[in-house]
Amino acid sequence: METLKSVIRDIPDFPKEGIIFKDITPLLSNPDSFKKVIDTLRDRYKDKGIDQVVGVEARGFIFASALAYALGCGLVMVRKPGKLPYKTYQKTYSLEYGEDSIEVHQDAFGKNQKIVILDDVLATGGTLTACVELVSKNFEVDLVEVGFLIELDFLNGRQKLGDIPIYSMMHF
Repeated sequence: METLKSVIRDIPDFPKEGIIFKDITPLLSNPDSFKKVIDTLRDRYKDKGIDQVVGVEARGFIFASALAYALGCGLVMVRKPGKLPYKTYQKTYSLEYGEDSIEVHQDAFGKNQKIVILDDVLATGGTLTACVELVSKNFEVDLVEVGFLIELDFLNGRQKLGDIPIYSMMHF
């Protein structure tokens, strides 16, 4: 993982002063690094019987779609309001500076499907907590795990997710 960590670029003061943004675009543009990420995720979930990989807008889509392809299973997108064309369920959640919402199609999952939710970064945990609540409130699914490329340990987002199984490929 140290090789992968070395490909991630720090951008100071983005998106606002005092934040050090973890830029994954160099990892995505490096075919060996991107392949290593997807292969690692595939190996982790290949024997778990995953039916759907859930990608969280927007960078979660990148990893979730590649993993769904590698596993030979479906992809479900959780998006910002107004982006999905069919009937949706919505979850509004609090942020440190206001509110946001996410949506999923009402027919996204079959009963008792095994799912993994995938996003790029676990920071404060707000978006992923909302995503887990959105899915578990509206569907009878088996949430195998929530996975991340990066976990920012100092923000303690893992605590917000409670006892949900969490996998983070890299820790900063």
